[in-house]
Amino acid sequence: MLGSVLTAIITPFKADGAIDYDAFADLCVWLVDNGSDGLVVAGTTGECPTLLDPERVELVRVAKAAVGDRASIVAGTGTNATADSIQITEMAHEAGADAFLVVTPYYNKPPQRGIVAHFAAVAACTDRPVIAYNIPGRVVVNVESATMTELAKIPNLTAVKQANDDIEQAKHIVSLGLDLYAGDDNLVQPFLEIGGKGGICVHTHVVGPQVASQVAAMRDGDLEAARAIDRELAPAYDLLKISTNPIAIKAAVELLGHRTGGFRLPLVPPTAEELSAVRGCLERLNLLGSA
Repeated sequence: MLGSVLTAIITPFKADGAIDYDAFADLCVWLVDNGSDGLVVAGTTGECPTLLDPERVELVRVAKAAVGDRASIVAGTGTNATADSIQITEMAHEAGADAFLVVTPYYNKPPQRGIVAHFAAVAACTDRPVIAYNIPGRVVVNVESATMTELAKIPNLTAVKQANDDIEQAKHIVSLGLDLYAGDDNLVQPFLEIGGKGGICVHTHVVGPQVASQVAAMRDGDLEAARAIDRELAPAYDLLKISTNPIAIKAAVELLGHRTGGFRLPLVPPTAEELSAVRGCLERLNLLGSA
């Protein structure tokens, strides 16, 4: 229902630091025109830690108005406080979000039973799908396989965004009947090969059509074609290693002719060296000539 290729969309800013909603709407349309089945709004790539709650909700409204029923709109509503996550989820629900991406609580390092209680409480405030976001590299705590088994019992928790390269854990998620989405872009292919749904991706800002073709090839049973596309996307994976996300992808999207603006502190613009590396990755992808 939500699609296979979901782009975790960046948030453009104006010179004064305000959100550039017009540029955001334009980017929503462009991404959907270029391979994205859905958009994840106000996620990590959208700089959610520096967004105010009303801004998150307005981004959902703008995205929904921009693309209508052409793509799913998933609202990033997770925080490290359950009560706050519930409130944002309720507001995003009213704003028309089709689903919600809820990250494992960060910084306070809850035990596994606390993780289950958190997701259950957030999911209970909506009847729409909830995607659990497991990203131990940012939140420190990993959602263990036994915990995934408990999460699968929550009726509307239907999917997991897994930013963890543990293939056995990924297989367990699939075995539970949950939709598995790659949370790191270089995991899309290996996850597809074990029954994953697709990816919640960053590189699809610049290689959306290629990733859509990769997923379609797997759906058609053409493993070699999908693997060939995966190899061709190596520069896109390198792009995301240049600096902390979303610094590099914002620079890349700007180089391709879209308005992205700057960043809210503590994120900062790329250095000259980093920008050169971004340009190099786009050149290897043969994208700059089409900007």
